[in-house]
Amino acid sequence: MLSAARNKFFRHLVLESLSRGRHGELRLLMPGGASRLFGGLSKELQAEITVKDDAFYSSCVLFGAIGFSESYLRGEWDTPNLTHAIAWFILNGDYLSGVHTQKQNAGKFDLLGVLNRLQHLLRPNSKKRSRDNISDHYDLGNDFFKLWLDPTMTYSSAYYTTPTDTLEQAQHAKWDQLCKKLRIGPHDYVLEIGCGWGGFAIHAAKNYGCRIQATTISEEQFREAAARVEQAGVADLVEIIFCDYRDLKGRFDKIVSIEMLEAVGDRYVDIFFAKVEALLAPRGLLGLQMILCPDNQYPILRDGVDFIQKHIFPGSLLMSMRRITEALDETGDLNLLDYEDMTACYARTLLEWRKAFIAALPEVRAQGYDQAFLRKWFYYLCYCEAGFGTHHISIAQAIYTRPNNLDLKSPIYSLSESV
Repeated sequence: MLSAARNKFFRHLVLESLSRGRHGELRLLMPGGASRLFGGLSKELQAEITVKDDAFYSSCVLFGAIGFSESYLRGEWDTPNLTHAIAWFILNGDYLSGVHTQKQNAGKFDLLGVLNRLQHLLRPNSKKRSRDNISDHYDLGNDFFKLWLDPTMTYSSAYYTTPTDTLEQAQHAKWDQLCKKLRIGPHDYVLEIGCGWGGFAIHAAKNYGCRIQATTISEEQFREAAARVEQAGVADLVEIIFCDYRDLKGRFDKIVSIEMLEAVGDRYVDIFFAKVEALLAPRGLLGLQMILCPDNQYPILRDGVDFIQKHIFPGSLLMSMRRITEALDETGDLNLLDYEDMTACYARTLLEWRKAFIAALPEVRAQGYDQAFLRKWFYYLCYCEAGFGTHHISIAQAIYTRPNNLDLKSPIYSLSESV
């Protein structure tokens, strides 16, 4: 009796909250056959959720966004289009209370949230802990990632230039964009911080003739990247090293980091940029491809724990442009030279990964991964796709340099007149 009353209470709270939705339509199918339609003032998207267990309601009310996602992992609800379902909640985040929104729950006591936060704080990105955090994600195994990444094994946003580009073509286009923006040439010594499986380093060496030192702290990536460098015939130009960015030494004409900044953390971002300042030649260029959150959301992300931080990538944190600018101002004199938003490209990249992941499910299962793992990773891919698809988060390439960099060859006009 008490359980039924409890379920009814939490269901009422969820339905009342969902009734405030304005953007798109959400159809909620409940146990027993009842259904409700929410939103509908605008038709951006249509989403549908089937509640399979009344525990869904208490999960959402008591634990917000984490509760919503973990309820999916437990099979308490399902949907024919997970990306659309998550996107509906993102689009309506300002109107809902208590369901799938960190913003609304920021000031509310949440025991699970406190425990999650304590767990997150115990995994700071110190030198030792960074290796553990990276290992938890990337050292799932090269064979796992090979099943659904493109042949270059690139695990970052591609850059689509036409509707017919393949994912592999778009990854090469991304690297070309960075190389051209950084003016990389045969005389350059380039550093890549966080090289993944070596795709950018191989591409830059083969197509632009530069020497490049590329770093990783994932043992799986280190072995695979080194092997790929040998196979590509660029071992004379590319050196893959197993090294934390804090221990790097040398002087480089260009520094590149592709979606590694998310693994640095708020406590260490000033240290990261101070190290970059020390490594970059006086007239050097820094190129970052980085996932960003809105400036006003940064304190919420920094002080909380989301699904990815808890279940996928411990220790991670999306930076905001304001936080990056603060760190640059504190550590040196690098200024923004070029900025390009490519958020739509990441939504498409994630769609391609999701399709490939689904196609590879039999092979993933054959590697020993259980249904809980598959459901978690599927949620992760859809969660990210929805985030970029709604521009709730963004991805950009940014180029930085110091003042008075005459290597940029901007014209200085000579006038004979005097005043």
